[in-house]
Amino acid sequence: MKLRILPTLIVAACAALPLAAHAGGNLPPVLTQGGVEYLSGGIGDGQSAAIKEASPHWPLTLLFAVRSGKSADYLANVHVQVQDGHHRVVLETTASGPYLLARLAPGAYKIDATVAGKTLVRSVKVAAGQPARAVFVWPEGTDDSGS
Repeated sequence: MKLRILPTLIVAACAALPLAAHAGGNLPPVLTQGGVEYLSGGIGDGQSAAIKEASPHWPLTLLFAVRSGKSADYLANVHVQVQDGHHRVVLETTASGPYLLARLAPGAYKIDATVAGKTLVRSVKVAAGQPARAVFVWPEGTDDSGS
């Protein structure tokens, strides 16, 4: 009986490989800062879809947008600073797209996100096996040009 199950599992695993390779091929590179792995991006439909697909496998997902009438537009060039519960900066970077994924240890974090001189702050709690998410939406008229 094991011989019947094993080939079925192999076929199922091989069938999933092209999907995983496709999504992984569209992901921006994973970077490391101070022991924290992260990636940012989401410009274009392919990369945005790949990041959305990958986000449940990362402890923290951040999303950046600016109000535009009754909707919101994605935002890039956001300065991000993540502090742990001891007020130590564990990650400081500029997001190259509307998404930032980070592999943080379980714990409480304060996140400052700044664009055009306007800072929004969120607190998140990262728990093992339970991805956390924070959304930052700036008021209309805020843009990433610094004006």
